[in-house]
Amino acid sequence: MNIVVRAVAVLVLLACAMSGAYLWYAPALAVPVALSIKPGTSARAVARELHEKGVIVAAEPLVWLMRIGGKDGQIKAGSYEFEAAATPLAVLDMLTAGDGAQVALTIVEGWTFEQMRAALAGEAQLRQTVAQLALPEALRRMGVAEAHPEGLFFPDTYHFAPGSPDTAVYRRAYRAMQERLLAGWQSRDPDLPYASPYEALIMASIVERETGQGRDRAQIASVFVNRLRLGMRLQTDPTVIYGMGADFDGNLRKRDLEADTPYNTYARAGLPPTPIALPGQASLDAALHPDRTRYLYFVARGDGSSQFSTNLDDHNRAVNKYQRGGR
Repeated sequence: MNIVVRAVAVLVLLACAMSGAYLWYAPALAVPVALSIKPGTSARAVARELHEKGVIVAAEPLVWLMRIGGKDGQIKAGSYEFEAAATPLAVLDMLTAGDGAQVALTIVEGWTFEQMRAALAGEAQLRQTVAQLALPEALRRMGVAEAHPEGLFFPDTYHFAPGSPDTAVYRRAYRAMQERLLAGWQSRDPDLPYASPYEALIMASIVERETGQGRDRAQIASVFVNRLRLGMRLQTDPTVIYGMGADFDGNLRKRDLEADTPYNTYARAGLPPTPIALPGQASLDAALHPDRTRYLYFVARGDGSSQFSTNLDDHNRAVNKYQRGGR
């Protein structure tokens, strides 16, 4: 055996020894720790964040475990929660779902709370505890203090063990939204026309429902921010549709736009009273960091993108071109 082979063998043995000793050790956590992993995040970055959050005592041994097991490229994106009893081996299994023990449930950006609730109620591997409860009691068990749940849960892919209570997913999604919203509020652009983080959340939900292509989000947010600053009505169809609830049949009529309801932003100035959907991170970012534009109008082009205008004449021409087939 030449010196290079011996050196490699020693390194492998050391790594295995480190991994073996580390495998069964778990640090004590005062409270469960949540971790959100984006697609493409490296094994080293994940291990480093787990170490920084106190889930593991050091990052490098977990990286070795991943590499030795050939799992460093198998980390699943999504939202995880680590309990105090988690060992590094359990952490690795959770991140890669290597033993099939973890179930993934995706809450989709733009869903309403009712759509989210239906998805959780339909998940056979969750233990249902709130699906049949009246909303006030269900929210209490979810740990939600607010009376209206819309927009309060972060859309993501959540991983859980079979038999977990549904409230575990609700609580994680609620905490995730609170953390992201408050972090974004702290770094928001100056002079935004929002009185509170909740108003920013309302705006983010509107941006989520109005956006066909991601690159338009910050410009769409700029339109609504500009309108709020000028005292113009937002005049956004998704708020009207949300307010109609089950009465919406797929067609928005003139009488619907003229009906005076709390969510009719054609009839009432300012933001609607609550969010209208579950906004994702990109919409939160757009609401808190809108582009600086003079746009006051936009219209869908028909391909998912939007045409923006600074004045009504240009907007009417765009509507004629893209909505009415004019030239």
